[in-house]
Amino acid sequence: MITPPIHILDLKFQGVAEAIAAFLVLGPGGPVLIETGPGSTVPALERELARCGVTADEVRDVLITHIHLDHGGAAGWWARRGARVHVHPNGAPHLIAPSKLLTSAERIYGDRMQSLWGEYWASPAAQVVTHRDGEVIEAGGLSFIAHDTPGHARHHLVYQLGNVAFAGDLAGIRLSARPHTRLPTPPPEFDRDEWLASVERMRALRLDRLYLTHFGEVREVAAQWEAVARLVTDSAEAARAALERGADREAIIAAFAEREAAQLAAAGVEAALYNSVGPLGMSVDGLLRYWRKKRPER
Repeated sequence: MITPPIHILDLKFQGVAEAIAAFLVLGPGGPVLIETGPGSTVPALERELARCGVTADEVRDVLITHIHLDHGGAAGWWARRGARVHVHPNGAPHLIAPSKLLTSAERIYGDRMQSLWGEYWASPAAQVVTHRDGEVIEAGGLSFIAHDTPGHARHHLVYQLGNVAFAGDLAGIRLSARPHTRLPTPPPEFDRDEWLASVERMRALRLDRLYLTHFGEVREVAAQWEAVARLVTDSAEAARAALERGADREAIIAAFAEREAAQLAAAGVEAALYNSVGPLGMSVDGLLRYWRKKRPER
């Protein structure tokens, strides 16, 4: 299969380049959009589509890897325009009736909700299409395969198109192929064992390229999966060991920040580039919640 043109759309989240991407795939039957970004980036997304010679009205199929606001927050905007929004079955109810999703996000972001994420539109149920593991999605004259890939979230899909895949958050945060990967492990659904199993399934596909929502194209696919598997294992173990020592949340965040700062410095990567994506404190919270659920007596 010849891979069709794929355009990386920089949504300039909070005015920052290379924080959140969407992807435009130009199929023989029309354009397909992968990820929507949040409501706050809809104007930027429309500008990026126009740069590629595409209008929003031409997009009839939108695939979102999962329903977190940075990936699918504007799904309802597209659904209300008549596009089909493709999503994991566990995520669909939250697109249609988003009150629970928004209440959870408001507990985390408080009065920053609007400035960060903008408006959230409920999706008409008739426009939401769900896909289970291995199902083929026919869109834009192309055939995408949906892979159920929990670990980051129980509503996470990776979309395979021939020898490439749109990896959502499963392949971590690696900004424009820089030599550093950050692992996003927010609560409440991080699961070490499921993430590692999902990575192994994707590794077995022997893909040529990955497209990361945070951010862009990765061609060193085997090395990226290896790095992510190592991070999942090491991060979970570091959090477990810290809990065993009785360290508090702030001390654990500080230790994670110090370790990552050293890694960034060794890789020659500017730390500020990663600060707008996958907040470290939230990732630590997800790791700690995972272990407390597994060992409620602690």
